[in-house]
Amino acid sequence: MSEVSPEKIRELKLIANKIREWTIKMTYAAKSGHPGGSLSAAEIFAVLYFHEMRVDPNNPEWPERDRFVLSKGHASPAYYAALALRGFFPEEELLTFRKISSRLQGHPSLIVPGVDMCTGSLGQGLSAAIGMALAAKLDKKDYRVYALLGDGEIEEGNIWEAALTASTRKLDNLVAIIDRNMIQLDDFTDRMIILDPLEEKWDAFGWKVMSINGHDVVQIIHALNEAKKEKGRPSVIIAHTVKGKGVSYMENTAKYHGKPPQNEEEYEEALKEIEDERGKI
Repeated sequence: MSEVSPEKIRELKLIANKIREWTIKMTYAAKSGHPGGSLSAAEIFAVLYFHEMRVDPNNPEWPERDRFVLSKGHASPAYYAALALRGFFPEEELLTFRKISSRLQGHPSLIVPGVDMCTGSLGQGLSAAIGMALAAKLDKKDYRVYALLGDGEIEEGNIWEAALTASTRKLDNLVAIIDRNMIQLDDFTDRMIILDPLEEKWDAFGWKVMSINGHDVVQIIHALNEAKKEKGRPSVIIAHTVKGKGVSYMENTAKYHGKPPQNEEEYEEALKEIEDERGKI
């Protein structure tokens, strides 16, 4: 399925684990933030920033770089952690998350090195990514554009307007990744709006559709490789994940969508579980 070495696969798993550790540390230090949907996307960030995307931490605005849009902007802890680990800014700055004087606001801002789009108002990131992909086509550039969407977010109507536009414009340099963790702010997504059959919907809107285990780095790499082969239409990867992945009391519950560990006991338990998992990689 992949020509990636076992050493590289292990490296990516360790990076995802580190992203989870920083997510817990950042949100607990801030006493706010969104750990649930950050933890579910850790492997996706690891593969994008440490295997797939063409970026230069020493030149964040390099014109030839690949672009990334965190459409589900509340997952900024994992995003910032990936950027810091990749070298865009010092890791110790992560502990300033959500502080008044910090660059690391609750939702991504262009003041942060490596961030390509301010996001947070859900449903708008895919449209921004489409603009970037169109610009690449018009400028005859070969950079690619990636957008990470939440499954609660894709209940928004403007996501589907954007989806139609992307296929109409044949944006084969665009990849949308859906963090399909099945839970949004208050409850399970399908108790709010039924999204399935999700694969068939994206297919009907003219996209190449792939459905994967979003915690399997090999499957993520394979799907991204397949997207690069696709000509004449955009690709969407439906990444099936677990909300709060890696911290047992946060998994599969809406409670920690927007709440950090609630006390020192929960904080230490979360870090211990993440550390224990690191030892098994």
